[in-house]
Amino acid sequence: MHCPFCGHEETKVIDSRLAGEGRQVRRRRECASCGERFSTFESAELVMPRIIKRDETREPFDEEKLRNGIVRALEKRPVSSESIEKIILAITHRLQALGEREVPAMVLGEMVMEELQPIDPVAYVRFASVYRSFQDVTEFQDEIRRLQEMTAGPSRREQMSLLPDEKKKR
Repeated sequence: MHCPFCGHEETKVIDSRLAGEGRQVRRRRECASCGERFSTFESAELVMPRIIKRDETREPFDEEKLRNGIVRALEKRPVSSESIEKIILAITHRLQALGEREVPAMVLGEMVMEELQPIDPVAYVRFASVYRSFQDVTEFQDEIRRLQEMTAGPSRREQMSLLPDEKKKR
């Protein structure tokens, strides 16, 4: 590493620590020539896959575009900025974990919907309506019905009643 003060090529590491929630290493360095100290930050460079759009064109993954879509779906909803960042982080980790050079936009859209559904059902339906290009109200109704069935699940139907049965009272 070159010294930013004198340009000398040799520096030695004095101290190393984790930074950025464990995603970076902060190194304190000292120049062998001038003795000045400075810090560097190192992080793994992970290549994100290219996104294959519906029309078969390809474009680099754009985290800002992902963020804008999620923020638009969550507009005026009670979801914190931290939750939005967690969603984005989870999706980028999932994309990296796929290990693919190219990923269909459909896969990315499904990931977003999987992350939105437990956090905010309204945002989920909003995102689904744009992502799946709903053409009329019945498509909204079908998606809401499907969402209700998913959240109702077998556990709610099999739950015991806490109130006494009407027949036993008589």
